[in-house]
Amino acid sequence: MAKVVLENIYKSFPLRQGEQEKEANTVAESVSPAADRPSSNSVLRRINLTVEDGEFMVLVGPSGCGKSTLLRSIAGLEVLTAGNIWVGDLLVNDLPPKDRDIAMVFQNYALYPHLTVYDNLAFGLRRSEREKAEGRRKKEEGRGKKEEGRRGKIQGEEGSIQKIEKIRNKVEEVINDLASNYSKDPLSYPLFEDFLGGATRKLPPGLRYLSEREKAVGKRVREVAELLQIESLLNRLPKQLSGGQKQRVALGRAMARNPEVFLMDEPLSNLDAKLRAETRSQIVQLQRQLGTTTIYVTHDQTEAMTMGDRIAIMKVGQIQQVARPLELYNKPANLFVAEFIGSPPMNFLLVEFSAPLLISHPQFRFTLPDIWAKSLQQYDGRGLILGIRPEHLSINPPATKNLSVQVEIVEALGHETYLGVCLTDAPAVRMQVRVPPERSIRVGEELWLAIAHDKIHLFDPDTELAIFPVR
Repeated sequence: MAKVVLENIYKSFPLRQGEQEKEANTVAESVSPAADRPSSNSVLRRINLTVEDGEFMVLVGPSGCGKSTLLRSIAGLEVLTAGNIWVGDLLVNDLPPKDRDIAMVFQNYALYPHLTVYDNLAFGLRRSEREKAEGRRKKEEGRGKKEEGRRGKIQGEEGSIQKIEKIRNKVEEVINDLASNYSKDPLSYPLFEDFLGGATRKLPPGLRYLSEREKAVGKRVREVAELLQIESLLNRLPKQLSGGQKQRVALGRAMARNPEVFLMDEPLSNLDAKLRAETRSQIVQLQRQLGTTTIYVTHDQTEAMTMGDRIAIMKVGQIQQVARPLELYNKPANLFVAEFIGSPPMNFLLVEFSAPLLISHPQFRFTLPDIWAKSLQQYDGRGLILGIRPEHLSINPPATKNLSVQVEIVEALGHETYLGVCLTDAPAVRMQVRVPPERSIRVGEELWLAIAHDKIHLFDPDTELAIFPVR
């Protein structure tokens, strides 16, 4: 397994004729000349991220924020505009995807429709084994050429004839050697094995020829199939599988190679809600079993909160905050993170602050706990954005410190009830509230809501950065 380090990553795409620059390009600062060219759209800017060995890192953000582009850049499917990508101690910027020892699970599964589940799982293993064998063969050939002291390259038609004759002689030599069973030449035997295996592949199982490499591939395929509980599906084609089964095959194909890093690009988006929850837990369990460094992309914050060891939240090509799930929930770094993490999202109200600790709003006023005094000294007489999560509002009797609201929507889920409400004196200001299921509430009913003062969040309205109390 390996650590993944992203250093100052930039990615830009050229503008098409008549296409306008994205607003993000003109708003965000950049230190990369290539990323700021007026003829390009900057998709990723100043990405610095370290994914520890064996960690499950989730990239989350709204559609179009650049998370899939970042994943494809790590895999080698996109060329960076600037920056470095390290996998372990290896700089992989210039390496092709096949040499990065990275396995990727795509959103659309990307299974070969004409191959069985077994062959889909075995495809990457067979390819890597052939590449290793080919590398060994070329190396041995190079040594042989030096020892024989070849005179030079053969050119023209005469050279072609000699090459053909040489190949024919080599094939005859291989066949004779194998037929007589005198020895197994390490250079030619694998070629003959591949030929024999391909020629007998469609025969009944008892008549097929299996090389040592194919036996090793089969063993690995069955280990992965057992782990994913798809042993009974090995002879089926992808069109004969359900969505969940296809997803497990796609995961298995990545796992079979035993790579340094797993990349997963919204692999559960095509599944129904129940199957998504089941597969989600399976992926987490498998990752913990294997201990493989994993980078997982999703736009679903519930997936992010339940799966990731850490979460990186992205917006318009930049990382907003990297932290553990509960830290993101309890201490969001800015207004965007606070709104994005949490379901239903956080409620926001514009308030006025007066020293030492008074918060005022046209409909309520209350005094903050003492821990806020030092943090808010510079905001005396200024406006702030107050954030409060739906579960930190409760129904209470009328009071100066409480909000008067009118119920617009009631969503009873059985174990809890969500209310959509608006402020009585400001109907345009809407909020969401979570209340116990036993409390019966009707649409149009007027309520008074109390704010849990120790659970509030405050943000600077100019920078949208969070203000934290000093404890």
